[in-house]
Order: sequence, then structure tokens, then C-alpha cells
Amino acid sequence: MFHTSAMQGLGKVADPTGQINRNLEYVNQTIDLMEMLLVKTKGNISEEIEKMLTQMISELKLNYVDEKSKSVEDKKKEEIKESSTKKKSPKKKTKKKTKK
Repeated sequence: MFHTSAMQGLGKVADPTGQINRNLEYVNQTIDLMEMLLVKTKGNISEEIEKMLTQMISELKLNYVDEKSKSVEDKKKEEIKESSTKKKSPKKKTKKKTKK
């Protein structure tokens, strides 16, 4: 359940409405919650479940880092695009009127 909703938050899986949304803050909180569950259930769950939970957390962390870096790259590209657009804006030339 947590894994699926976190994957939706990463934009890797569509939500039940079919939309793709990213919410990295939610994903970060979900990873923290899953890590807490892993610690709190230590010794009370089977090795198989513990291994599966550990793998899910690792997968989410890797995808989170990937999406976070994409987010930073997108911001940089947008800033470059905005600054180049400002530089390229054409200047209006005005004709000087001369008196005859």
C-alpha cells in the first residue's frame, strides 16, 4: 500500500483517476514511515517480509533521488530559458526625425 502510493507520488504510476502527479515531499515522508515500520517490527516479522520491505524502501529511495535530480535539472533549464528569452527580446528602433 505505501509502496504503490509512493510510486504514484514519484509519477512512476498513474493514480486511480489515471493521472500522473508528482509529490516528492509525500514520497519522502512515506520512505521515513516505511523505515520506521522496519525498525519497529524488527524481530516480529519473518525474514522474507523484512527483506521485501527493505527492497521496497531501497527502490523508493533510488527513484526519489532520480526524481529529485530531475526536478533540479528542470529548474535550471527553466532559469536558463527565461534568462535567454530576456536577452533575446528585440529592441525597438526608433527613427530620428530631422528638421528640414
